[in-house]
Amino acid sequence: MSEAAFPVEPARARHARLGYLMAASAAILWGVNGAVSKTILATGLSSERLAEVRSLGAAAGLLTIVAVMAPRRLRIRRRELPYLIAFGVGGLAFVQWFYFLAIHRLAIGVALLIEYLAPLLVALWARFAYHEHVRRRIWIALGLALVGLATIVDVFGGATTLSTPGVAFALAGAVAYAVYVLLAEHVVGGRDPVSLLGFGFLLAAVFWAAIAPPWSFPLSALTHDTSLFGHLESVHLPVWGLVLWMVVLGTIIPFFLLVSALRHLSASRVAIVAMLEPVAGAFVAWAWLGESLGGLQLGGAAIVLAAIVLAQTAR
Repeated sequence: MSEAAFPVEPARARHARLGYLMAASAAILWGVNGAVSKTILATGLSSERLAEVRSLGAAAGLLTIVAVMAPRRLRIRRRELPYLIAFGVGGLAFVQWFYFLAIHRLAIGVALLIEYLAPLLVALWARFAYHEHVRRRIWIALGLALVGLATIVDVFGGATTLSTPGVAFALAGAVAYAVYVLLAEHVVGGRDPVSLLGFGFLLAAVFWAAIAPPWSFPLSALTHDTSLFGHLESVHLPVWGLVLWMVVLGTIIPFFLLVSALRHLSASRVAIVAMLEPVAGAFVAWAWLGESLGGLQLGGAAIVLAAIVLAQTAR
């Protein structure tokens, strides 16, 4: 999953078309990454190990970018540390973990749509925890999202059977995503998004190292060739190649594109464009893995997407 809607400092609009192109490219790369990650999971590598590899690789890449472009940003103030730890573990580590657990059991499009309930959860937190005024369209969006999700899982008809653990993991991912956004909002006022994400991924990697020690990592699993499954079943690639794609093209580059887009567009506009991720993820999963949604689920997906866009326009 992308974790795309992180708060940033206000952007100065310069080249809007370039900003839209960057944001859309990031969302599409994240959509492709869902199919890549699901293919890796099908080889037997656990969700925990995949999150560990992604976190470590992303931390190395993002912090290298910071070290080259702005080394002063590698300094961590003592008061930042508790929030960075919570952001890295409670946000990034759990977002990735629950996402991988969800897509291993659900169609990628369904998992992403459920996890993109996070902005609505943030609105609920703002209203009842911070006692902030929440615009009326947020509540309309929340109602639409619930109707859409009920349609996707067919709670009344029972004609479509989805994995109950998969739905639960996706909902847990939405909660973790909301925590991630709220913590990022607290920290980002004094730190740029690239270094924030770099340290967040680093602390997530430390967390996974404590849960699953690196010395017990099944390195042999990365050297095997695997089928790409679905419509590309006849194509075989080494697992390490897919992991490299996930880290570079599925994490570092799209995050860097998104941050760059924020120089040309406002954060709210970038967040709306990022909603292409569930659409791209569902399309790639259909074209590559042969995943499909029935007419009822497609209708529910459209309702959820409408709710998300409506919520983003009210930010």
